[in-house]
Amino acid sequence: MKIKFAILSVLFITSIGAWAQGNQFDDKGKRHGKWGDVYETTKLPRYEGTFEHGKETGVFKFYQNDKNSTLIATRDFSAGNGVSYTIFYDENGKKLSEGKEVNRLREGEWKFYHPGKEAILSVEQYSKGKLTGTRKVYFPNAAIAEEAQYKDDMKNGTYKKYTEKGIVLEESMYKNDELNGLATYRNAEGEVVSKGQFANNVKTGVWKYFEKGKLVKEEDKTNLKIELIRIRE
Repeated sequence: MKIKFAILSVLFITSIGAWAQGNQFDDKGKRHGKWGDVYETTKLPRYEGTFEHGKETGVFKFYQNDKNSTLIATRDFSAGNGVSYTIFYDENGKKLSEGKEVNRLREGEWKFYHPGKEAILSVEQYSKGKLTGTRKVYFPNAAIAEEAQYKDDMKNGTYKKYTEKGIVLEESMYKNDELNGLATYRNAEGEVVSKGQFANNVKTGVWKYFEKGKLVKEEDKTNLKIELIRIRE
């Protein structure tokens, strides 16, 4: 049985190698027709797809460098103009993420999944490959866990963190990926436990602390901010 498997493997690798070497070009030197490539070390298939005078067309398939040649991604170029709908998979064929790509850069809405599950982990917005817009993260039961605003891969704007029951644990503001502005923190019962201002990721001004809805302490963080600036200098 092992000998038979070995023979089949050799034939498979040989056929793939020959197929990859048979890739064709048109009269202008552009890729044309069915194309494929193999991993240099194992000669196992790396990808397969069809070009039409230099442009990808139809569905391209990409494989893991393992004995099963596990499918790890597909790119569907049916829309044309360098646009593809791309799906990434885990080793068991479950979706990891999916969305549109323009010239290999993420564009528009992308969905990411909890590992090994069909439940959505996050929904993100992209512009030219960078997070831009609202990013929502979800618990496995589909309840929202986080919500944040992004621009050019950095948090800019409001941020909220939730419990599975929908209670807002944190409300804060970001600028260029740093906490800036009012921040409010709550416990699992929804009671405010602290709130105050941030400036460049550092607490500043008067911070208030609460227990069961009652103010129990105030701290002026202004001097702390000045000391931190001195240390950084």
